[in-house]
Amino acid sequence: MLNMTRHEKEKYFLSATGEKQIFPSLQDPFSVELSVVVPAYNEELRLDGTSSLNFFVLSQKKTPSFTYEVIVIDDGSKDKTTQVAMQYTRKYGADKVRVLTLVKNRGKGGAVRMGTLSSRGRLILMADADGATKFCDIEKVETALNEINSKPENMAISCGSRAHLEKESVAQRSLFRTFLMLGFHFLVWFFCVRGIKDTQCGFKLFTREAAVKTFSCLHVERWAFDVELLYIAQCFKIPIAEVAVNWTEIEGSKLVPFWSWLQMGRDLVFIRLRYLTGAWKLKAAVKTD
Repeated sequence: MLNMTRHEKEKYFLSATGEKQIFPSLQDPFSVELSVVVPAYNEELRLDGTSSLNFFVLSQKKTPSFTYEVIVIDDGSKDKTTQVAMQYTRKYGADKVRVLTLVKNRGKGGAVRMGTLSSRGRLILMADADGATKFCDIEKVETALNEINSKPENMAISCGSRAHLEKESVAQRSLFRTFLMLGFHFLVWFFCVRGIKDTQCGFKLFTREAAVKTFSCLHVERWAFDVELLYIAQCFKIPIAEVAVNWTEIEGSKLVPFWSWLQMGRDLVFIRLRYLTGAWKLKAAVKTD
């Protein structure tokens, strides 16, 4: 069984007519081509008619044979994120858009994990609610995924990357924040993940099998969860691609506060130590078919 604790209310989503329906499991066989997992915390204002989520759903109408779902995970928001997200369910139907409302705030990693473990897709894309990376870039990451996919295991991960924009962003960032960023990159390289320049971009594509193997082992639920995911993948020798994607600074996007940088640094050390000491263990993959 996948290691996950759910509140009873988190086991269900509401249909367009308000009926309770149970979420599937990542252990089930896939039933759509793509699941888009969108964590959202206090995103009432973003999830409106002009959001990137709306653009994605509308763009897929051009290819009606393509099956997909969008799962919006309300990570214990204090605003009307769930109510606004439910407007998409009523507009497009629960087969296309589902809302998973968490009883309490878990953190971005916890929200992504809950959404992924509730998904139906052959491929699973995690994407931020602010639309800083456009959904059209999925073609880039999917092409890279297919190039490294290890058949018949069907294990691969493709990560969007902003590393090509680093020089520009450093020029616009304060000296202190640049120091924090470089320190974080060093800790990532030293303790956990090598060969990936941008571990934190919120645009990652997984095969279903790779998602089962990595998310079933995930422990970190806040900012550093991406690093643990990639650490797990490298331990299992799952192929990982890194692809440059278009990225736009979105006004009002949540920046990582100073104390979160410290927490992330602490988490990186703990990730390494807990796996080395056996406090955390890597589990065998769970079959999805």
